[in-house]
Amino acid sequence: MNDSGIPQEGHNKIPIGWLAFFVGMIIFIVVYVVRFTPAISGWSFYNIHEEEMKAAEKAAASAPASPGKYIGQADAIAEGKTEFETSCAACHMADASGGIGPSLKVALKYGSSPDKLFESIAAGRPNGMPPFGQQLGNDKIYKIVAFIESLRK
Repeated sequence: MNDSGIPQEGHNKIPIGWLAFFVGMIIFIVVYVVRFTPAISGWSFYNIHEEEMKAAEKAAASAPASPGKYIGQADAIAEGKTEFETSCAACHMADASGGIGPSLKVALKYGSSPDKLFESIAAGRPNGMPPFGQQLGNDKIYKIVAFIESLRK
């Protein structure tokens, strides 16, 4: 034995808990790399996203909706009125008689058919009408169109 006063390595064993942790981490890393590396497993967020988009396109294509689908339905007209008061009344007044924006009870410059009304609301128009397509979504716009059509009758 050497008593020089300098600490020496005594060939101590690693504690069993740390050894188990180390081996567990190595196993976890190997499994993770094999499972989630696209070149090995073929798994990818991009593939999942593309599949979801294809399914959504199929669903949209199989059930085409027209802007006039809610015309004449009292509950949809009531919901359209509520949404109109929230999103449109600031410019077109609550009764759609016009204010900053034109009156919606008469023939409009860009067309008064349900398709043209939908296009105007969703995509907007030059010189003042902002697009509301992303903010409202198609279904709410369809209901607003139904409300506007109910005012014309």
